[in-house]
Amino acid sequence: MFAYIIKRLLLMIPTLFGVMLVTFVVTQFVPGGPVEQLVSQLQQKSQAGGEASSGVQGLYRGATGLDQERLDELRALYGFDKPAYERFFTLLWRYLQFDFGESYYHHQSVIDLVISKLPVSISLGLWTFFIVYLSCIPLGIAKAVRDGSRFDVMTSTLILVGYAIPGFVLGITLLVLFGGGSFLDWFPLRGIVSDNWAQLSWFDKILDYLWHMTLPIIASVVSSFAVMTLLTKNSFLEEINKQYVLTAKTKGLTENVILYKHVFRNAMIPLVTGFPAAFIGAFFSSSLLIETIFSLDGLGLLSYHSVLQRDYPVVLGTLYMFTLLGLIAKLLSDISYVLIDPRIQFSSMS
Repeated sequence: MFAYIIKRLLLMIPTLFGVMLVTFVVTQFVPGGPVEQLVSQLQQKSQAGGEASSGVQGLYRGATGLDQERLDELRALYGFDKPAYERFFTLLWRYLQFDFGESYYHHQSVIDLVISKLPVSISLGLWTFFIVYLSCIPLGIAKAVRDGSRFDVMTSTLILVGYAIPGFVLGITLLVLFGGGSFLDWFPLRGIVSDNWAQLSWFDKILDYLWHMTLPIIASVVSSFAVMTLLTKNSFLEEINKQYVLTAKTKGLTENVILYKHVFRNAMIPLVTGFPAAFIGAFFSSSLLIETIFSLDGLGLLSYHSVLQRDYPVVLGTLYMFTLLGLIAKLLSDISYVLIDPRIQFSSMS
């Protein structure tokens, strides 16, 4: 096991290098970089009679625009005065030390920026994760035991209808019905807490938080039910139809003993092995459309705006963090697979 883990850790290095190299190269050819966007903002502020930000005051000369010397100063300000290969290897060296730099537009470190956006993403991700796992696994087992029954057909129809409805469409529908739209005004339209949240008691804070998160979580959860439920059902059906279950029945074991002592352990293997990746992903999973509809300032909106604004430290820094976490989650999934099922050997997975 130790040799396999070391091998996988070493393989993360070229994977990370390749991902960062491709992304860095792409950003070099995307038009409208940070320098061009800053020049455009300076021009707009000059025309509106405003002032430039403190970091670039004095660079813009009104109607005369920016001469080459001033443009060179701006490029140096963002580090674009150095060759691309030098900037790339400098970036990698800093990332190895977990120094992701500072955002061009938010004027704070990338780490602090990501941490400030995490409450929204964690709220959506963890609630979705726990609700899906705690609901879909019992439902999938019940559907497998009652395969072909009216209960199985009705629940399959409902979850497939939910799966077919896009999350953002459901979110808009929930807001119209229950968020003060054309019908009921039961839930708030935006944010994860109220403006007076700090003045509330701890119990009222919990209620206020749950009140705000109800509609976004429903919109996020519904479309996830189908995959996990049907995966659970099919996994249990496959085990129920195996020979050892028939043998156990001939020995006089009850249905519950067979299901929960023998079938359950084997059928849960593909579900449990995906648990580490799903759990880690829950901290960083985010939906741009859900956040936009419910006015939630999370990682989804941050990533979207960073791409539009060509905020390269945020784009590349978050990509590095999420890729690294994804690789670690995949390694943990493989390790859990072997720990749960001793028949699997690391030598066969290498």
